[in-house]
Parts: sequence; structure tokens; C-alpha cells
Amino acid sequence: MDFLTLLVIYLCFVLAAVALLCACSGRKESFLARSVNGASQVLSFVIPAQLQSATRRVLHRLFHTRSCLFVVLHVALQAAVYGEYTWEVFVYCWELQFHLLLLLLPYLLLAGNMGCFILCSRANPGIITKSNHASLVKIYAYDGVLFQKGIVCPTCNMEKPARSKHCSFCSMCVHRFDHHCVWVNNCIGAFNAKYFFLYLFTLTAMAATVAIITAAFLVRVVLLSNMMRGSYIDDQGQERAVEILFLIQHLFLTFPRIVFMLGFVTLLALVLGAYCCFNLYLALTNQTSNEWYKSRRYGWSHHLTLQPHDRRAVYKNTYSKGVWMNLKEIFKPPTALERKKK
Repeated sequence: MDFLTLLVIYLCFVLAAVALLCACSGRKESFLARSVNGASQVLSFVIPAQLQSATRRVLHRLFHTRSCLFVVLHVALQAAVYGEYTWEVFVYCWELQFHLLLLLLPYLLLAGNMGCFILCSRANPGIITKSNHASLVKIYAYDGVLFQKGIVCPTCNMEKPARSKHCSFCSMCVHRFDHHCVWVNNCIGAFNAKYFFLYLFTLTAMAATVAIITAAFLVRVVLLSNMMRGSYIDDQGQERAVEILFLIQHLFLTFPRIVFMLGFVTLLALVLGAYCCFNLYLALTNQTSNEWYKSRRYGWSHHLTLQPHDRRAVYKNTYSKGVWMNLKEIFKPPTALERKKK
């Protein structure tokens, strides 16, 4: 096997590792992360040391330091989708007399999404400093399982308030830490969780709306052409009725970029929709992504009780106050004064 073949295989592995690490961001010990590390150790026997070192530096730069790369990629993908939508789908749909408000809906969602994106990336997520530490430590009680009193952050040299975590990307402790989002290049914490929730919701709505309008355009084209009632000659010279597979192939050859964009935004809408539902579940149960992931290591119980030293602690979410109050906490984070009144 020559060096070029090895290089191609290694680059394919790196791309796969990047995709997996994107899914694993904020979960350093996940199964996917361990799988990537194990595969990299195997490949280290055949890949030159210089290439390994360069790859490690690139991956460290991407996934362990704050970087604008994913922000640029995020904007580029949006520009590509909206460019194709504007120059082809919008024009064709306008000629087919689609309702103007329907065609403008993706742009309205884009404006709202960009506003939420800017607010989420620029807002203070809840950075814990020496000046606000005393007030933030009073907001949430320690549950004794995920968050224990007296734990000091070795980097910030301060006691960690309950529900806080030190972010290795930003090198700071964050109040009610959820995760570090590379797509907005900022931590998601108590004070910008509402912007992230709206950003995610509008992003999902954007993808779904573009997909629905594009699919409606292709369906209209098929109906106007009466293609489903037609026939074609196959490779054996026999006449066959138009089938779905033939129809998809024909549309792809006629509108290749539109069909490709439809597949991309449909997949994106499904993935984002699932993630949006997960974040809604976390909001309604008053959990963060960090807490949900950590709680998987413990059993669940209706009552938080002390366990014998030879048994694992049982975790109970003590921060849930009911669906409405939990959702309200996302948009109006509690203060130390509010907790003292309870």
C-alpha cells in the first residue's frame, strides 16, 4: 500500500473523526469518543508521526479551543441554501403563483434566527467571577450527587456553585452550564439559554419550511406535466409505466441542485427537530445537557436518600418545579433574592 493510499485513508478517518467529535462535544468519555481514540491508536502504527502530530494540533484547535471555524461554516451553509432557494425555487414558485407570504416565510425565519444567533453568541452565558460568586452560589442548592458543596475549581480557584461547570474551551466557570456550542462559539448557560432555545427552534423551522416549499414545487411540476400518467422505454426496450424511482431520477437530472438541496434540508430538519425536542424535554424537566449526561451514571429514585458506602448514590432531579415554572426559568433565570423568598 503506497503513501498516497495511506494518506487518503487517513484523511477519510480524520473527517469521520471530526463528525463523531462534533456529536461528542461536551461528552469527553462517550462511547463514540472512545471509539475514535481507539481507532486513532490503531492507525498510529501505519501513519507517519509528522502527519499524526499535525492532525492532533488541528483537532485540538477545533475541539478544545474557541474557534470561529464552525461559525463560518454555519454562515456558509445558510448562504448556500438560501442562494439556491432564492435563485431557483423562489423564482419558479413565483411563476407558478405560489402565495407570496409563504415564499417570504423562510426569510422572516432567517432574520429571527440571525438575531437569536447574535444574541446567543454575544451574550454572557453566566460567567462566574469573584464579584458575583457570592450571589450565584445562593441560587441553587447542592443535590449531594451531581453537585457537592466544597468542590473548588482548580483553574478559577473558586468553589463551584451548584449546577455550574468549568468550560475548558473558554477557561471559565459558567452558571447553570448546559454545554459549549461550537456553532455559536459560546457556552450555553443560565443567561443565554433562552436565546439558544429560540435559535434552535427558528433554525429547525427554517429547514422545515424550505424543505416543504421545495417539495411542493417539485410536486406541482410533476402534476402539471402529467408525468405520472406517462410511460418510458427501459434498457430492454420494453414500455413501462412511470414509477417513483424513475420520477426521482428524472427530477434529479432536471433540477439537480434543487433535489440535492431538498435532501440536505430534509435531513437537517429531521436531525434538528430531534435535537429541538430533546432540548424541550430538558427545559420542561429543568435539566441541562451536562446534568442529563452525568445523571445517566446513577439510578433514579423518587426520593434522594443517603446510600451505604458500598452502594452507588441514587440521583433525583431536585431542581424541577413543575412544567410551567421549569419553562419560565429558561426565559427568566432565578436570582439569589428570589430563592431567599421561597
